Amino acid sequence: MLDSDELVRYDRQIRIPDLGEEGQQRLKNSHVVIAGVGGLGCASATYLAAAGIGHITIVDFDVVELSNLNRQVLYWEEDVGIEKVAVAQKKLSRLNPRIDITPICAEITEENVHSIIGGAQVVVDGLDRLAGRLVLNAACVKQGIPYVYGGVSRLRGMVTTIIPGETPCLACFNPEGPRGLGVLGITPALIANLQALEAVKLMIGQRPSLAGKLLLFNGNDMKFRIYDIAKNEGCNVCSQGPLS
Repeated sequence: MLDSDELVRYDRQIRIPDLGEEGQQRLKNSHVVIAGVGGLGCASATYLAAAGIGHITIVDFDVVELSNLNRQVLYWEEDVGIEKVAVAQKKLSRLNPRIDITPICAEITEENVHSIIGGAQVVVDGLDRLAGRLVLNAACVKQGIPYVYGGVSRLRGMVTTIIPGETPCLACFNPEGPRGLGVLGITPALIANLQALEAVKLMIGQRPSLAGKLLLFNGNDMKFRIYDIAKNEGCNVCSQGPLS
């Protein structure tokens, strides 16, 4: 049960009728995996930790670089050269000492992905390469774990929520744009918080708004567009459905 300190800490969100104490208890009992603690992962991890997700696993194999600091807000100049997951674990634990943060310093591969995401209620994507995302997507489909995808470039971003056995998976449409075009740090923060909101909805038992839909954000004209996305019936990842 929520204790008196937690009732105070989460008071503002407990007041939301669709969340309440029951929803907050569900968040406390949930486990989220955040794959990649870069521009997307730093922001989603921060707000999911603040919201009271009981167990967050953060996964990244990289160290902090000076060029990260325009968008990866968990890291400061003094952290350059240190493993990202070590820095993130320390700061997230200080933000909310009531939750468990598990750091995994590893690159996600076909060999380790199933052990990394096993037992999670939701996987939040913070990776920056399609190959790793497709590995993560396939594992989520096999284990029946919802996967919240996010991608960014320049002032643009996209989000979709993949529910195995129901919605298209990432392999159905491969939303990979051109790389190396740069990104303004505000863009991944915005996209990551939309991902975090979808994850919270899933954990409290609400229908995620972007299941089977692709949200596109363009910061140049400040427009959001949402499109229905179709499942590829010949997809070699999700056409078989999750494992029984």
